[in-house]
Amino acid sequence: MNTSSSDRAFAGAIPQLYEQYLVPMIFDPYARVMTRRVASITPLTVLEIAAGTGVVTRHLAAELPAAVSIVSTDISQEMLNHAMSLGTSRAVTWQQADAMHLPFPDGAFDAVVCQFGAMFFPDKAAAFAETRRVLRPGGTFLFNVWDRIEENEFADCITHAMASLFPDDPPRFMVRLPHGYYDQAVIGNALAQAGFANAIAFDTIAMQSRGESPRFVAIAYCQGTPLRHELEERNASILGEATDLAAAAIEKRFGAGHVTGKIQAHIISARK
Repeated sequence: MNTSSSDRAFAGAIPQLYEQYLVPMIFDPYARVMTRRVASITPLTVLEIAAGTGVVTRHLAAELPAAVSIVSTDISQEMLNHAMSLGTSRAVTWQQADAMHLPFPDGAFDAVVCQFGAMFFPDKAAAFAETRRVLRPGGTFLFNVWDRIEENEFADCITHAMASLFPDDPPRFMVRLPHGYYDQAVIGNALAQAGFANAIAFDTIAMQSRGESPRFVAIAYCQGTPLRHELEERNASILGEATDLAAAAIEKRFGAGHVTGKIQAHIISARK
């Protein structure tokens, strides 16, 4: 999949907005599920890749025994800085790292966890091979990806709204990346190329995403993701208008006040 550098630019105002709006609305519910699954394999050493602002890291630190070592990484130093500023209930190791080239020795971890980051890897099979390299024999790779955009109602609604704003060049970030890597056969093939030939399991989980208001949802997607860059590349002064349009679209479809929409993701586990 070809992507621009702006697709991966979680910088500037985005880390704070991402944490404030998107984490409670769509990321925290799955972080809790991921943490329970990591805990169920009773690891002693855990690596998190593409940790973002650290929602999974915080849950891991709170739920795993104190003796479990946790290393949390992200390619974006700005996202990692925001995660570190929020802190955790106990000590973890924070480190800037590219999932394509992990700076750790072979067989260093019992588990590698990645929440909604695999979609951004330029070469999925190569990134998965790196993950497999740093796992001990018998170790587990646990990650999740969003399902197709039609199964994720807020993202779908806002994508259609942005297309009406730019009919000749619709912003497609949400379709292209967050919701562009959902085909189980494609994911399974990349895992197999990386050496995860056996013990691959998929679990599709639907949840409800809750926003405080239509505008809360609109700010989350239009300003707290790299969709922001797509909008500003088309028109540097469009962000306010785009956010207003997105809020109106959410209110028309889901109502005023607190709003609820379906979200759906695949959770994948693979054992070395």
